[in-house]
Amino acid sequence: MILGFDPGRDKCGVAVMGNDRQIYDHQVVESDRAIAVVNALLKEYPIEILVMGNQTTAKSWKAKLEIELSQSIPIVLVDERNSSMEARDRYWEMYPPKGIKWLIPQGMRLPPRPIDDIVAILLIERYLGQLS
Repeated sequence: MILGFDPGRDKCGVAVMGNDRQIYDHQVVESDRAIAVVNALLKEYPIEILVMGNQTTAKSWKAKLEIELSQSIPIVLVDERNSSMEARDRYWEMYPPKGIKWLIPQGMRLPPRPIDDIVAILLIERYLGQLS
């Protein structure tokens, strides 16, 4: 299994995907709780690798994760350029709009919640794409 991690200053996206490409968990957490959530997921799932975005706060988060995780796990940085825009489109695929919202063009719709978890899913998919 792979854990995707979208690091941020205020909030982080976390996702767990199996080798079958099924998503087992995805959530947005406050940054100060992120390490605890990742540690809990490491206990719950047989995670083999952590994939995270390589932009903004990546270096500091990678160092923090290497020190504070409950178990040693490889951490791989993945290009996260344009992932937020891609995640917005993916959000509407995962949660199609209902009612009158369907009439609003997709490019003008804003998800009603943070989508950092969907970015984490996309980071895992980008990593898997690099392998093939």
